[in-house]
Amino acid sequence: MTKASIKKGHPKGLYVLFTTEMWERFNFYGMRSILVLFMTKALLFDKVFASNLYGSYLSLVYLSPLIGGFIADKYWGNNRSIITGGIVMAIGEFVLFCCGSLYHSSPDVSSILFFSGLGLMITGNGFFKPNISSLVGHLYPHGDTRKDAAYTIFYMGINVGGAIGPFICGLVGDTGNPADFRWAFLVGGIGMIISVIIQKLFQKKYVIDTEGKQLGVVPANAPKKLFSPVVVVLGMTLMVLLFISLFYLDAKFNYLFYLLSACFIGIPLIIFSDKKLNKSEKEKVGVIFLICFFVIFFWGAFEQAGASLTFFASEQTQRNLGFFTVPTSWFQSLNSIFVVLFAPFFAWFWLKLGKREPKSPFKMALGLLFMSLGYLWIAFGVKDVQTGIKVSMIWLVGMYALHTAGELCLSPIGLSLVNQLSPLKYSSLLMAIWFTANAFGNKLAGVLSSLYPDGNKTTSFLGYQMHNLHDFFMLFFYMAGIASIVLFILSSKLKKMMNAS
Repeated sequence: MTKASIKKGHPKGLYVLFTTEMWERFNFYGMRSILVLFMTKALLFDKVFASNLYGSYLSLVYLSPLIGGFIADKYWGNNRSIITGGIVMAIGEFVLFCCGSLYHSSPDVSSILFFSGLGLMITGNGFFKPNISSLVGHLYPHGDTRKDAAYTIFYMGINVGGAIGPFICGLVGDTGNPADFRWAFLVGGIGMIISVIIQKLFQKKYVIDTEGKQLGVVPANAPKKLFSPVVVVLGMTLMVLLFISLFYLDAKFNYLFYLLSACFIGIPLIIFSDKKLNKSEKEKVGVIFLICFFVIFFWGAFEQAGASLTFFASEQTQRNLGFFTVPTSWFQSLNSIFVVLFAPFFAWFWLKLGKREPKSPFKMALGLLFMSLGYLWIAFGVKDVQTGIKVSMIWLVGMYALHTAGELCLSPIGLSLVNQLSPLKYSSLLMAIWFTANAFGNKLAGVLSSLYPDGNKTTSFLGYQMHNLHDFFMLFFYMAGIASIVLFILSSKLKKMMNAS
């Protein structure tokens, strides 16, 4: 394969990873779209508890790649980790299907199955997510300008699945009858099986580097005894039990903020203490950690989609079209639909700018700005609206459009940035750090969602009083807006650190 040929189009491996990720996201977003509805309408959890559980679950989903990324780097390789993680997630969905079948007749058993199913989903994601994202960047040689566009295309795959998942799962599960939620879990599990099959069939032939060598293989010095079925099953079982325990304990004691803070302190110490990394490499790693700090505020606002914004869509959005009532879960397809519509433009636009293209930190600051404006839009829509009055769907639709523009400026760009700046030996671990920032943001999202001003309830955050929905949405306008301004100010400094040699 010549140097000239690799610059034309994108390698076929990108589309294999695109399709694998699409079906996994079908599973993940489909289940996410009905999760708080299942908790509040079937399991009868109150909104505060359901919000905190939602945040804890998503936080651990993004924290688990720390373990999965480390094991892939040291022992299993990307491919083996992706397949194993996908199988575990499929099992998790089928356990949740059983939970949804038994919640009424056997509530105690159903409760055990609920935490077990989510524990399996968390564990499987830890092996699947960082490794498939890392493989995308490895398809391209160092310095290839197509990498940002490749991650945007890959992000389209994520969101094709993210658009279809809530639509199908909502159609079969969000019917108004709590007993039907189980069918959404079953459909999600089937999607996950399809994802595993596609990756298994095509990874050896197409997921290759520019010289035709297979990517994601087992490290050369990895002990062979770690691949025996007994060791794999036992190891994964212990890890599932660990994450079930972590999830359950956070529901009781809300300790995850402390664990996540420890990760952000401990992991940089490990990496920066490596004497084999030179000053330039350490500065680039420093950029990754600084960017991840700002990402927390983005996801803290963005992930209201599956919690407080789901409550808002269910109770205070006019969904009755006269001939059809739009399922609440379908609104979670909007973000992904907009990604599919907007992503080609963003991929074209960054390439079209050429030398004038802004660096990643500036793009990500722009993403936070769009997030802030989305909440300003919906806050205007609910201003002076009395409790119990339902508002037009246009406010949610417009907000999701602005949030999507922000996401496309931040999330795929951040994935590409981490891949470009990471030393090879820490590539998966630093990709896991990116997802740890997502974890922090998602935990924050659950905590903030629990402040949703239900009825006449007044809530507060750091002294900011929220008496109604307008006040609640303005909290996110201020949070994302301030983070955006600070990152704009720092972007030139970060640009110099990125270019250190």
